[in-house]
Amino acid sequence: MIKVKEVIQELERIAPPAYQESYDNTGLIVGDKEAEVKGVLTCLDSTEAVIEEAIATGCNLVVAHHPIVFKGLKKITGRNYVERVIIKAIQNNIAIYAIHTNLDNVYNKGVNERIGQQLGLVDTQILAPKAILKGFIAYTFDERAAKLYDELKAAGVIALHQQGHRLEGQFEVGLQTRVVGLLRAAEAHSSITEIENKATNVGAGLYGDLPEAMEEEAFLAYLKERMKVDCIKHTALRGHKIKKVALCGGAGGFLLRQAIRRKADIFITADYKYHEFFDADQNIIIADIGHFESEQFTIDLLADIISDKFSNFAVRCTAVRTNPVHYWC
Repeated sequence: MIKVKEVIQELERIAPPAYQESYDNTGLIVGDKEAEVKGVLTCLDSTEAVIEEAIATGCNLVVAHHPIVFKGLKKITGRNYVERVIIKAIQNNIAIYAIHTNLDNVYNKGVNERIGQQLGLVDTQILAPKAILKGFIAYTFDERAAKLYDELKAAGVIALHQQGHRLEGQFEVGLQTRVVGLLRAAEAHSSITEIENKATNVGAGLYGDLPEAMEEEAFLAYLKERMKVDCIKHTALRGHKIKKVALCGGAGGFLLRQAIRRKADIFITADYKYHEFFDADQNIIIADIGHFESEQFTIDLLADIISDKFSNFAVRCTAVRTNPVHYWC
């Protein structure tokens, strides 16, 4: 018997919650983590239609990329689709788990690696490595220093050193609340700094090379076919072949500077606004392929991650196209 919490543990082994962005709400949104898993349905968005599909197919765990709840709910009365999804899931004993920006921010089996594979890129690397460690220096009373040292070590602090009343160490970002709490309880005077991430396995976006350079129009046609998109919004072509490609699933406009710095010929992402296209400034081509379109292969990615670990239940990819955007071409 496999429980919901065991599936969660595997997902979080791949994409630790500590790697999510501060605004995000990954994790178990609805449901009992001790419940036995009878079937899993993977999706981008846990809409009402997806919950109905889960009911019809006997899946009691929905694993979504986007959290159905981003902000706190003060009332759950069914007045909007978010509340209706929550009510329907609870009524039918369906758990909903979201794995969002933490899956965006890992290289191995992450959202952007999957896009890179879909485009056949080689020599891929994280576009903007994320600082996953923080360091601290703290001063406290001598009689409290030894006890604080033991507490910090037990909490998972690494590279920990004590010299008299001075302590210093490093910790993963997910431990910050715990570490700060221990320092405050010991009445320690402390400072915390980010440590540059020398590794390339955690961070935002991805870049890599095509095996062979392509003419710009030929690449756009290739991009459209490989990413299964109906249309592409892009900046002016530059008259250069496409060789180095930068990308970010979802809304990745914040990575444009990094894409230019990496000397990418094109930056593929979604959710670009009109004035933001001017920022290409003839240094790069920006290609907006749509939010759903850029992340749609995450549905299969999630199914693969779960299926590779568990064979006790069926894992299905949703047949519901949850994209709220429609095109008239």
